[in-house]
Amino acid sequence: MQSYTIGQAARLLGVSPDTARRWADAGRVATHRDEGGRRLIDGRDLAAFSIEVGQSGAVEDEAPYTTARNAFPGIVTAVKLGDVAAQVEIQAGPHRLVSLLTREAVEELGLEVGMQATARVKSTNVHIDRT
Repeated sequence: MQSYTIGQAARLLGVSPDTARRWADAGRVATHRDEGGRRLIDGRDLAAFSIEVGQSGAVEDEAPYTTARNAFPGIVTAVKLGDVAAQVEIQAGPHRLVSLLTREAVEELGLEVGMQATARVKSTNVHIDRT
């Protein structure tokens, strides 16, 4: 299973490394140390924690600077395989994205819960609500 450094986890959760470190220090997400002494978070633990953070809305308001405004880097939180189709869920900071794709594509990418992935969105309809 893939593990993530505090910095990688912070980027996937949409928070600063200091925030991710504070959450780990407080025991909100379990960590372990590698041979070099770096703190790591197991991918499955990070996936579960990212859902909790996304549902609570406890992420920083600052968005990353990027020109790819339709790219959502995150962590795979669920993979449901059917005979032909599949459903993949990604938690990207506070955003939960669900994609329906072929089972073959999921298998070729080797997607599984806890892996880092980027959801890219292309849409002909975008609805904007004034808040």
